[in-house]
Amino acid sequence: MSRPRRGSSARIADAADLVGPSVLPPVVLGVAGLLLWEIAAGLTPSRVLPAPSTLMVRLVAELRDGDILTYAGATLAESLLGCLIALVVALPLGYLIARSSAASAALGPYLAATQAIPAVALAPLIVLWFGYGLVPVALLCALLVFFPIVVNTALGLSGLDEEVLGAAQLDGAGRWGMLLHIEGPLAMPSVLAGVRNGFVLSITGAVVGEFVMGGQGLGLLLSIYRDRSDTTGMFATLIVLAACAVGFYLLVRALERRVRW
Repeated sequence: MSRPRRGSSARIADAADLVGPSVLPPVVLGVAGLLLWEIAAGLTPSRVLPAPSTLMVRLVAELRDGDILTYAGATLAESLLGCLIALVVALPLGYLIARSSAASAALGPYLAATQAIPAVALAPLIVLWFGYGLVPVALLCALLVFFPIVVNTALGLSGLDEEVLGAAQLDGAGRWGMLLHIEGPLAMPSVLAGVRNGFVLSITGAVVGEFVMGGQGLGLLLSIYRDRSDTTGMFATLIVLAACAVGFYLLVRALERRVRW
């Protein structure tokens, strides 16, 4: 006997049950925050704190003009390039740390020491070594992204089920076969978590890098609006910046949920 097909209303109800509890709290908090912001803006000069209603009008105008999207594209390019550079170095290093106790013991203290030095503090040195433009900004982004990816890769590989790995080896899986078909897929959720969190830091690094090392992204636009004392323009730029970070964050989260490793 075939199972009855579920109606569209039942599927919509299931989707609402899954989405509703997780979406409602941030929406309520966001609306409350906007109301408080609107009230506070009415009590202060617009030069200090623009009202959300005024800001939305400005943001729509900026998006229609399209220039702010060009600046955002430059910042995203720097951030993505930084992430790629970090991945090329961090993934093999994370694998080495997870699979070699000697490497873990040797590299661990140095990795910990690097966290005592803010990556942003290295920006002046990066300027001296590489000059201004896309490459130095991307390198600063890579420094910020590097540590989360290394740590998550090492943790993901170290936490794999030894019985699963042993069974694969008994079946004749070689080193590369283990990495490509067993270890890599099983550790991928942890790696993606590092990429997800690291990319948000990468966008921060791109903006800071544009302040120090030049560039054509949102950091430059913030500097322009700052020099003009254009508070509304600065807030609009910050909203686009936050949207870029949140958009990529949600994209990687969706990839984590949809792909079955």
